[in-house]
Amino acid sequence: MDSRIIVSLDFATAASAAGLVRQLGAEATFYKVGLQLLTAAGPSVVRELVAGGKRVFLDLKLLEIPSSVAAAVTAAGQVGASMVTVHASGGSAVLRSAVEAAGRFPHLKVLALTVVTSMDDEDLREVGVGSTVTEQVLRLARLAVAAGCHGVVASPLEARMLRETFPPGALIVTPGIQLAGDPKSDHARFTTAAQAIDAGATHVVVGRPISRASNPAEAFASMRAELR
Repeated sequence: MDSRIIVSLDFATAASAAGLVRQLGAEATFYKVGLQLLTAAGPSVVRELVAGGKRVFLDLKLLEIPSSVAAAVTAAGQVGASMVTVHASGGSAVLRSAVEAAGRFPHLKVLALTVVTSMDDEDLREVGVGSTVTEQVLRLARLAVAAGCHGVVASPLEARMLRETFPPGALIVTPGIQLAGDPKSDHARFTTAAQAIDAGATHVVVGRPISRASNPAEAFASMRAELR
């Protein structure tokens, strides 16, 4: 088992998600539930994963007023999630409210989302951010650490910079992971799992390279072997 690999359950139905969990079996212990599955199936899908001995990364990407963010983080803790995401661009008050709400649940870690992996420098300029992706990631990551967040979500390409900046023990969770030799996905900033871990990531989030593989269990085993 390798808890560094978080498998994305990016499905439209709970049945499809449960099918992948069955295929991967006991070897896969950590799953991401995002907005698609949560909207389609509701929080029961998280409860069922937790009841089955799995850990859940609840990728809510919260960006709201502090009281609403705190309420959502509390709900995440109540359903048993191990990680929940909040947009760092919401600012210090939002991040602190999330951390305070998570304090009631010792198992729950708050991760600040820096810059989504589909964005590049030009995309940031389009929304009025004059910084480069690297500069913005570092700015938001420092804000998150100062607010007490347990870690960040960032592209694998920024993992080494963040590891050199962060205190020991901070979590760096990296989406945008591909199997070696896979074609480019819709992530603008991506690497393989081994490259991300070598750069300092604590966890990698893997979606289609496993979930859409002809043999998901074999693809998962290949990624575990790559990390070894």
